[in-house]
Order: sequence, then structure tokens, then C-alpha cells
Amino acid sequence: MELHNLKPAAGSTKKRKRIARGQGSGRGGTSTRGHKGAKSRSGYSRKRGFEGGQMPIHMRLPKRGFNSRNRVAYVPLNLARLMEISEKYNVSEITVDWLKAQRIIRKNDLVKVLANGEITKPLKISAHKCSDKAQQAIEAIGGSINLV
Repeated sequence: MELHNLKPAAGSTKKRKRIARGQGSGRGGTSTRGHKGAKSRSGYSRKRGFEGGQMPIHMRLPKRGFNSRNRVAYVPLNLARLMEISEKYNVSEITVDWLKAQRIIRKNDLVKVLANGEITKPLKISAHKCSDKAQQAIEAIGGSINLV
């Protein structure tokens, strides 16, 4: 076997289809594009979702939901979760910066304290918002809430 004798197996390679190279090629004239119409023209591109003039499905189906541009999303932290955090890390003061440092919340998250669960020891809590019931529960046990 020598390099100049090597060739691919029989039937494993095909000749490339050479379109628009005259009548003798067998693909002259309309060049496999059929007769007339938009698809036969150069530069044709169909719009996304185009259904041949029929009303596209994304326009036929009803739109659902609404997202307000002015919506402010808070990360909820319940009293029970705050108690878990204070017992796990053995702290009595929980601030937004500390929560970020411990990776409990993300860098740009806003925190809202909610009243779900019970609080058993006084905590100094710093948050962006707090529900009335949560504030009452925190202050009743001797803790304090500071709104940032």
C-alpha cells in the first residue's frame, strides 16, 4: 500500500450538486427553485413565525399575565428562618451586609421580614422592610428592627 494508491471505498463519496451552471448540468434554468414566487428569488428570508399568511400562532393565542416595571422584589425572611440563622451562626444581630457575607442572600437582594414562625430570643435585625406583625413579635420579646 502506498499513499498515491489510496482512494475512498466505492460509493462512499458523491459529487457535489452544482446548481445554476447551465442546462448541461441538469440544474440550469430555475436551478432547483421551482417557478416564480418569493422562495425562488435571491435574498428571500421568511419572517419568524410566518405561516403562509395565516394568522401566526403567537398572535392567535391569548396573552397571559402582567409584569410591572415598578415591581420591587424582596427576599422573604420569616421569623422562624431568622431564629434558625441566629442559632446556627450563634449571633444576636442580623444585618443585610452580614446576610450577604454568609451568602444567605445575593448581592443586590432586598430583604423583608415576615411574621411566620416564632421568635424565642431578642434579636437586633436590620432589613429593608418588615411586616407589622413581625415588628410587633420582635419588639414584644425585647428585640429591635432597623429599616435600612
